[in-house]
Amino acid sequence: MTVSLPLVAVLGFFAWGAVKFLGVRIWIVVLIALFGFWLSDTFMAPAIEFGTRSGVDVINGSHD
Repeated sequence: MTVSLPLVAVLGFFAWGAVKFLGVRIWIVVLIALFGFWLSDTFMAPAIEFGTRSGVDVINGSHD
């Protein structure tokens, strides 16, 4: 059985866990999210996307 979860859902779960169990403040989570949003509009966005996709492929295993 294969379950597909969007990466944003997994990251959201970890953010919720950090706020709930590690005591991370909400404003820090918002600040990091805004940083990622603004970073996606820079020249580094393609490299970040490629690195993320490569990491996910390594974790999932290549199915070519």
